[in-house]
Amino acid sequence: MTLRLAGVGAYAPRNYVTAETIREAWGRFDGAGIRQKSVTGADEDTLTMAYEAARRALSAAGTDPGAVTSLVFGTTTPPTEVESATARLVSFLGLAADATTTQLAGSANVGVEAVTLGLDAGDGETVLVVASDAPRGAPDGDVEHGAGAGAAAVVLTADGAGAVTDRATHTATYPGTRFRPAGESETRALGVTQYDRRAYRETVGGSVAGLDADPDPDAAALGGPDGDLPYRAADEVGLEPETIRAGATVHELGDAGAATPLLGLANALDGGASRVLVVGYGAGSESTAVLVDGDVPTASATEGTVERSYAEYLRLRGVVTPGEPEGGGAYVSVPSWRRTLPQRHRLVAGRCRNCGSLSFPPSGACSSCGTRDSYAEVTLPGTGTVEAATVIGQGGAPPEFVEQQARDGAYVSAVVALDGPDGGTVSAPMQVVETDGKPGVGDELTATVRRVYTQEGVTRYGVKMLPVDAER
Repeated sequence: MTLRLAGVGAYAPRNYVTAETIREAWGRFDGAGIRQKSVTGADEDTLTMAYEAARRALSAAGTDPGAVTSLVFGTTTPPTEVESATARLVSFLGLAADATTTQLAGSANVGVEAVTLGLDAGDGETVLVVASDAPRGAPDGDVEHGAGAGAAAVVLTADGAGAVTDRATHTATYPGTRFRPAGESETRALGVTQYDRRAYRETVGGSVAGLDADPDPDAAALGGPDGDLPYRAADEVGLEPETIRAGATVHELGDAGAATPLLGLANALDGGASRVLVVGYGAGSESTAVLVDGDVPTASATEGTVERSYAEYLRLRGVVTPGEPEGGGAYVSVPSWRRTLPQRHRLVAGRCRNCGSLSFPPSGACSSCGTRDSYAEVTLPGTGTVEAATVIGQGGAPPEFVEQQARDGAYVSAVVALDGPDGGTVSAPMQVVETDGKPGVGDELTATVRRVYTQEGVTRYGVKMLPVDAER
């Protein structure tokens, strides 16, 4: 039995830089058809964006994370070349430990490919598909000029509102269109314009032609490295430019790699489309097309709200910052960090079995009655209020937060009264992000997952808070 789409989530960072800003810096802008592009924050990466998109998709579908039986994650820019990113996502989201996981990489087509893989999981399965990407290139090249960031997720169930009524794949060998050599972080392109256009038109056109019938969609969400190629392929795929525009996000988010087609799906559904052609494209070249029919619930947060200068953009990218410091700071070994992942990733607290008071983290004696190590596990809902706050300015950050401060400036550290699931609160120190200045006592906050810092080459992730009015 083929599964159906039950919910779609989309996320892009709030930071953006305009094409005009880059043009002023370089005297040109080589991201064709892109007006502005998303930029990850100092503590964001493809994993944190994947978390944001996934939790929105689960919410839109009305699906409890514990019900997910399979996770499929696609990206061309994982945080590490060797290590399971899906294992981290399982922990962030609170998925069951026996959920099967699959990670796809190496091609921007893997976002749509992940959906097709999830569709055939079988009756009774609940599949979470996530695509997240943040490509990079050399600062003066067309890859970097167009490189954006974003993530999208799809929940697949037996009774979802949306059906994939047709799908097809096409492969055509075009080496050199875009590639990233082993051990490098920057994607390259030979930049042979006619060659690139021919590769895109043949491959994308081939996947659409492979569908059983004329798709006749309300909107088309086409992947691609810029905002020009999808329109140049309009004749090959038999679509009008306005149909392509109805599913396009590249003009505002830039090239989000594997996430682009699914971001376009969310955009089209948000715009009222009920029949959407979704087409992935991976350089090299391969393309997968799926036709989605139905009114699928969505939850999206993709609008840029903070415009950055070119200097700020370079800082956020880590181009002109010192990098993570060696040694110093509050050393926490990876085994010690791992033991506290339920608290750091999902705010798992304890309720005293004797008096009912909350404890976070749940260890030692109860602060209310003194009973030792007798706690019932509870998960906090991720909301709270500021009890006290301070701004850590330039030069004031502990060594482990120097790189974050160098990239994004001063940050806020606060004591937060975290809400309990059934009343009561428990206080904990938290970083507050995406806030303009110091929040006031009593300000409401909500939780997110971000990068905390990197030591010994291993990035620690954990809960941070952001103002409720900053949540998009």
